[in-house]
Amino acid sequence: MIDDPSRWTPYGDNESFYGVVENQQAHPVPALVEKIMNGIDAILEKKVVADGIDIRSDKAPGSIKEALDRYFPNNRNWDLGDLRRQQARELQIVASGPRRDTSLMIYDDGVGQAPEDFPGTFLSLLRGNKNDVHFVQGKYNMGGAGAIAFCGDLRYQLVASKRFDGRHPLGFTLLRRHPPKLAEAAHRKNTWYEYLVFDGKVPTVDIGELDVGLEGRKFKTGSLLKLYSYRLPEGARSIISRDLNLSLNEYLFEPALPFLTVDNNERYPDNRAPVTPVYGLKRRLEGDAEMLEAKFSESSQTAEFGDLTVTVYVFKALSRTSVKETKQYIQREYFKNNMAVLFSMNGQVQGSYTAEFITRALKMPLLKDYLLVHVDCTNLHLEVRNELFMASRDRLKSSDKAEALRKHLRDLLSTGALKDIAKRRKASLAVGSEDAGQMLKDLTRNLPINDALTKILRQTFDLPVPKTGDAPKNTKDASDKVKREPRETAPFDPKRYPSTFKVKGGEAGEATVKLFKLPHGGSRTISFATDVENDYFDRSDDPGRLSLAIMRPGEASGGEGPSPEPADNGDLVDIRRSNPSDGTIRIGLKASSELQVGDVIEIKASLSSPSGDLVETVLVRVTDPDKKVEEPKPQPEPAMGIPELVLCSHDGANGTKSWDDINAGGVEMDYATVVYPHVDEDKLSTIFINLDSTVLRDFKSGARSSEAHELAERRYVSTVYFHTLFLFATTKSRKYSMTRGENQAEEQIEIADYVSDLFSTSYAQFLLNFDTGELVDALG
Repeated sequence: MIDDPSRWTPYGDNESFYGVVENQQAHPVPALVEKIMNGIDAILEKKVVADGIDIRSDKAPGSIKEALDRYFPNNRNWDLGDLRRQQARELQIVASGPRRDTSLMIYDDGVGQAPEDFPGTFLSLLRGNKNDVHFVQGKYNMGGAGAIAFCGDLRYQLVASKRFDGRHPLGFTLLRRHPPKLAEAAHRKNTWYEYLVFDGKVPTVDIGELDVGLEGRKFKTGSLLKLYSYRLPEGARSIISRDLNLSLNEYLFEPALPFLTVDNNERYPDNRAPVTPVYGLKRRLEGDAEMLEAKFSESSQTAEFGDLTVTVYVFKALSRTSVKETKQYIQREYFKNNMAVLFSMNGQVQGSYTAEFITRALKMPLLKDYLLVHVDCTNLHLEVRNELFMASRDRLKSSDKAEALRKHLRDLLSTGALKDIAKRRKASLAVGSEDAGQMLKDLTRNLPINDALTKILRQTFDLPVPKTGDAPKNTKDASDKVKREPRETAPFDPKRYPSTFKVKGGEAGEATVKLFKLPHGGSRTISFATDVENDYFDRSDDPGRLSLAIMRPGEASGGEGPSPEPADNGDLVDIRRSNPSDGTIRIGLKASSELQVGDVIEIKASLSSPSGDLVETVLVRVTDPDKKVEEPKPQPEPAMGIPELVLCSHDGANGTKSWDDINAGGVEMDYATVVYPHVDEDKLSTIFINLDSTVLRDFKSGARSSEAHELAERRYVSTVYFHTLFLFATTKSRKYSMTRGENQAEEQIEIADYVSDLFSTSYAQFLLNFDTGELVDALG
């Protein structure tokens, strides 16, 4: 049967689809995620069909959220263990086989397929059979194709399904790659994928129920997909209910339905939790709230992109016994696939940025190990989504629109709450050590730097050195300033649901409606007072929303002429909305070119509440643009400075910076640390040198007097400082790019991290203990 060509039919009815299959997901986990999403779609479709509704009709749900609210009224309570586990039994991933050769079975209690429908569903490609079904995720009809490329060397996959109404037998078939040797023997240029048939049809069997190792049930109807010898990546090959879960949660930020990962005690006898529910990274983060320093969201509505919601999670710099353990925990639990910025559609991650975006676009290097950003692209314009996401839904395209969105995201995150957090982290590294400064002056007084070296250094260091004789700009004694006592304010008492929503400021307009001025071509912020808790828009359990209705100006301003007409959000003004912050909701406005001076638009803001929406209406008049302030003439470039030297120690004695202060900024400092080069605005601004490092302790161990100790310390500081300086400057000027790890685990390393890690190995000992003079004498 295996070698009988009459038993096999080309996958998708086309032998040329080999490239389509092989060029789907580049990673086995996103390919597996596609199977899960298909299972979720099948369960939702079953609910609609069982309700007697055509899935393509207007009566069908218009979105995944609408389908959940209609058919799963308890969906907002799935953070409760019993309810989540009960629902998750409808969708399971079951592991079997040897530990190093794991096969995976995906089960869904969904609509199922009749055997005669297999060629148009499971076994088809590029037909778009879900394109006009609005409550499902799958659109491209390729979700079944990507995973088979990771099914071992032989590429075998079992497909079995039984329609939910029980009116058809169980259909099943094997998918495989046509053996390359047979294709070569037939003088074919390439092989293809194919599926098993009997007499040209998918084989069938009558069954009542099957015991296939599911948790809490037997198979009756729905679908089973068996992926043989599935090539899971390193770090996800052991207990799938633990290690694979972490990756699945990353790629499924907020799945519509929870599901189970099921391992067994035969594979791992000591595993105490062989069955674990997966319900997405969002709920995991909310369940690990003690790890978070801050969580907030920013939203924008623009004519160029549509609606975009960005949720930011900032992890605490120190939540374990050390910064090192904290970083390891965060990396293991939340950055297993090096995805720092997640772009999702309907909860499924379809592309990402690494921490490179944080260090280079946002220029916040202290947050690169502590920042997770989720970008919800569900409501972007269709043309934007098409230019952003690949059909494989596992990586981003490189396009002009994608680059424009990257800049928009950078602008959205570079201000506001995240900027304040970055400033606080940076402030923890601020110092005022005169001793270190004097040592640096002594070390650099006679340092010879030629023009070529100066050119290299200028690419990295740009700290001005005050000119001799320059008078300070403000000579007024600080003691002469009148100190204002801080105004006492009542502590904010947040409510779970809002009871008030009022605009702040503004001028008196018509009928007591507040009027705000918006400069033509400019922007402004309107603030609203409320009493709702800060995470009202972002929480998984019963979140709220802020809706904005914008009315076009009438033919005459000031209320004369016809009534204003509704406008699509983003057509007249670009809108930026922040989540509540201690009683204040801010809305940023930027006028489009469509508005002219004198136009008045009406904005109706509605804050949802169980007792009825709270509505506030404001008027915005477009005014003459603000006069531009004449830019001062550029000053001559200041003399080149070099990075500040900061000496650190365990307890911060003798004017040094303590490890605790450094750790508060998210920088690891312990006995193994020699140096930390801090980069600010793409410039090396500060070099932190650890005086309590094991390297210095060992180097000073041979010193017999206090003078020898001091000399050894100065040599240590000067050697580490200047080697760090020139290593960083040379590496940056030559535009080297460094990575660490292998294959899928490979990550890009910043120059500062590379230099710090280099000194933490034996490099520092080598520099201190290697005497060049003795070597020259030996060679002579």
